[in-house]
Amino acid sequence: MAAGGFCKLPNGSVVVALNLPYDSAAVRVLVHAQNRARALTRLRNLGLRAIYLRGNAAPPTPDEITAVLHHPDGLIWRTAPADNGVMVNELWHPIRTLLRRPPAIPQP
Repeated sequence: MAAGGFCKLPNGSVVVALNLPYDSAAVRVLVHAQNRARALTRLRNLGLRAIYLRGNAAPPTPDEITAVLHHPDGLIWRTAPADNGVMVNELWHPIRTLLRRPPAIPQP
């Protein structure tokens, strides 16, 4: 389960924002889709199985909406803000960089 929220856009689509635990920190993931169910399905199809959105406690900001709408995949992430609300000056990354596994070590 993760904190997050959504914003419905004028064209009927939605942007879903989720704060997810990752290693010892947290990441903020943004998904653009036709509806909330499809947004969560996109994440589940990538292997993030235990993703639920209950409530609207942390909806995406206007800057986050702009970022995800301008990304060709409509699925981006960056380090989540600290508990004190201080934002990290970090660029948005495509989701594939988060899910990338370390290269396999060749067997002799």
